[in-house]
Amino acid sequence: MTHSLLDTIAARLGPAHVLTDETDLAPHLAETRGLYRGRALAVLRPRDTDEVAFAMRACAEARVPVVAHGGNTGLVGGGVPFGGVVISLARLDRVRAVDPLDATITVEAGCVLANVQAAAEGAGMLFPLSLASEGSCRIGGNLATNAGGTAVLAYGNARELTLGLEVVLADGQVWNGLRALRKDNSGYDLKNLFVGSEGTLGIITAAVLRLHPRPVSKATAFLGLASARAALDAFGALRDRLGPRLTAFEYVPRFPLEVVLRHLPGAVRPLEGDHHSYALVELSSPASDAHEELEARLAELIDAGLAEDAVLAQSEAQGAALWRLRESLSEMQGYEGGSIKHDVSVPVSRVAEFLERAGAACEAALPGVRVCAFGHFGDGNIHFNLTQPVGAEKAAFLAEWPRFNRIVHDIVHAMDGSIAAEHGVGLIKRDELPRYKDPVALDLMRRLKGALDPHGLLNPGKVLAGEGGPEAFPAKAAGSVTAARSGTAA
Repeated sequence: MTHSLLDTIAARLGPAHVLTDETDLAPHLAETRGLYRGRALAVLRPRDTDEVAFAMRACAEARVPVVAHGGNTGLVGGGVPFGGVVISLARLDRVRAVDPLDATITVEAGCVLANVQAAAEGAGMLFPLSLASEGSCRIGGNLATNAGGTAVLAYGNARELTLGLEVVLADGQVWNGLRALRKDNSGYDLKNLFVGSEGTLGIITAAVLRLHPRPVSKATAFLGLASARAALDAFGALRDRLGPRLTAFEYVPRFPLEVVLRHLPGAVRPLEGDHHSYALVELSSPASDAHEELEARLAELIDAGLAEDAVLAQSEAQGAALWRLRESLSEMQGYEGGSIKHDVSVPVSRVAEFLERAGAACEAALPGVRVCAFGHFGDGNIHFNLTQPVGAEKAAFLAEWPRFNRIVHDIVHAMDGSIAAEHGVGLIKRDELPRYKDPVALDLMRRLKGALDPHGLLNPGKVLAGEGGPEAFPAKAAGSVTAARSGTAA
């Protein structure tokens, strides 16, 4: 059956685009962090939506599972196959249309995020979704995981940037919802079933995305702050004064900054002296006054005692250097040893409280553990990472992951937060979800899965427990746990 299926698909896609050699399969069997290593019969490389639909239809008839792949930069096991085939969307990489008047761009799912940004810029517009992995992640994966990034404060998650989708369904049918409408109340909003579904309900093959006017000027600053609570107060003050012009407020405590300064080649300390916390702030303006405006607001923060010190970038190069410090945090953390990661969110008003409570609880649970928490204050998303104690054995530390999940996730839940904020559920949080998700919500999710994918062929074993796939925890899954040294924000 397997050979017959692959022969059928190869006759349509071409033998060169049905990969079965172990060397060709290997890059598709593990994600960036290497938490899991899977297996697959083949990697299929269709060139367009029709070929994706053909391959999906053939797999559905043969009851062979399918995992869709974009840039494979995921961090939660959501793209790791455990049998079946991988459908790579890398060849679906065309920008189909850019319309400045509609303020939209229509792109195929395999477009690299940086190329989408560049196409928008070429038309004098802005596509604001920005991630540290934007040079390699692909827009289909960004949408399937509802990616956030550093500009959520002003522009929203991927969901808010999506107007229409084209999706291949589990039976090979194609839903064409590629519309640029801002208003459409003609029934259910189907696109939002697929954005954030992690490839479990359908395979996104193209999207109509919302563009924004390009800012005339930008200004970037780095603040030194006395505490997480001071950072939250500073954020509130800036948001009150700047409104939507405040496009980023990235929180960085002392330890993560020291890690970057220690390991990132060419990194320069942005402020003299030490501070408890730091924040990277960006202002975008439709006028040419961003620098002067942010300079005035920084002076107000310092005069009010909300910031201890601040530096304002005097050039694009200086601004890029400040952003490089923030975007290198996850990668540089890997040089300090094992890392236990939690991508969570709480209400913005409770971010500082969460950092204090979760930090104290983890330090009490394992003396010497180094809290490496950073993130986006504007949307309450914190990457609450834990670095192994100095001199500890990495494998023994990583074996503590379930215990720290319980500590951190219980606190998040008590604060009405989410245990999966930006990277999704995938495999790593699948078995955590029933403990924290409303049971009615879980039932609705299972009903949707059953209706759209009755045979459980799309990315099985991910998001929902009891849908097949491996046992969900790194220490128990195939392969080994390794420290992250990736360019993705985590």
